Amino acid sequence: MAIAGTPSTTMRQLPVSLASRHVAVIGAGAAGLVTARELRREGFSVVVFEQGDQVGGTWVYTSRVESDPLGLGPIRATVHSSLYRSLRTNLPRECMGFRDYPFVSRDDPDRDPRRFPGHREVLMYLKDFAREFGIAELVRLETEVLHVGLVEDSKWKVISRKSGSDEAGVDEIFDAVVVCNGHFTEPRVAEIPGVNKWPGKQIHSHNYRVPEPFQDQIVVLIGSSASGADISREIAAVAKEVHIAARTFVDGTLGKQAGYDNLWLHPMIESVCEDGTVYFLDGSFILADAILHCTGYKYDFPFLETDGYVTVDDNRVGPLYKHIFPPVLAPWLSFVGLPCKVIPFRMFELQSKWIAGVLSNRLMLPSQQEMMEDVEAFYSSLEVSGTPKRYTHNLVDYQNFGCHFAVRVQ
Repeated sequence: MAIAGTPSTTMRQLPVSLASRHVAVIGAGAAGLVTARELRREGFSVVVFEQGDQVGGTWVYTSRVESDPLGLGPIRATVHSSLYRSLRTNLPRECMGFRDYPFVSRDDPDRDPRRFPGHREVLMYLKDFAREFGIAELVRLETEVLHVGLVEDSKWKVISRKSGSDEAGVDEIFDAVVVCNGHFTEPRVAEIPGVNKWPGKQIHSHNYRVPEPFQDQIVVLIGSSASGADISREIAAVAKEVHIAARTFVDGTLGKQAGYDNLWLHPMIESVCEDGTVYFLDGSFILADAILHCTGYKYDFPFLETDGYVTVDDNRVGPLYKHIFPPVLAPWLSFVGLPCKVIPFRMFELQSKWIAGVLSNRLMLPSQQEMMEDVEAFYSSLEVSGTPKRYTHNLVDYQNFGCHFAVRVQ
């Protein structure tokens, strides 16, 4: 995110007497599609900007990967999606749909009827949703947003161009902007002492698609969340050995994993050496061919200029009231989809209904001061509990999931 300084002591007060009429939505994934629907239901003129060639966002699978396997090179050609070929949902379809458009199985041989379907079925559902509610006609495909910034009269300038072109871009003015660009594209990688001299291959799960490149190799996989669990087991089918390095684990679970002859769980990596050795915090070590980082992602808004009113600090996007509204710029700038460890589609829908209702003056936000006080109290509670700043948007302990399940389908 571009930052032009820090907020002044006299913060900009935006008018809230009239509802905005022309709204830009950045991104046509699940969050952008449902946001566009809710905004249009309130009578707004909506334009959805999507850099890809189809709607669906992160659910558009591609076998393409980036030139930098770690996804850190600043001039790399970015691939938006992080899906691997075998990915299935880890939520049942009952939790995946929007409230008035359930994600039911279709009587169609080309569709996936499983309760935990593959990624293509989710993409098909989103395309069905876009057609059903006439959202596709609002989306400008293959359109890259270069700049979103505040201009006079509390309007927002959006500069866009055809994806992949060298054009200067087209300027348009909007009353409000809703950012729905997702957060599974910019990798976070583990900091490992000695890694600069380590001779093996490194890759982030963002660029993992299939297990075959790890055939007969000894692989260290960092991370034990959903993608780490999936990928470690998939790679174990072809690799010589797979060693998972986890930050947290249940007592008694370290060592060789039940049901596998070549899969081990370790504490985190302590260091690596130029002879290829990987040392773990418990003193154990192995000679590895590859390190696979299943270590999450960074929030990134390279197009957004807010004069410092919204920043990203150690993966905390803020200050944001309820993870959505920057108090100084609300309601004319908002974010949908920042929280993680949630029931995503339902959350997108509820967030977008709130935004649309506020922009139409049906719903009222607290005052700027009250919103800032709420944000500061939330940040203080995280600090008191010892929660790292990078987990600000992790809501796993704050929600009622609404549907319960006990089986993770592999």
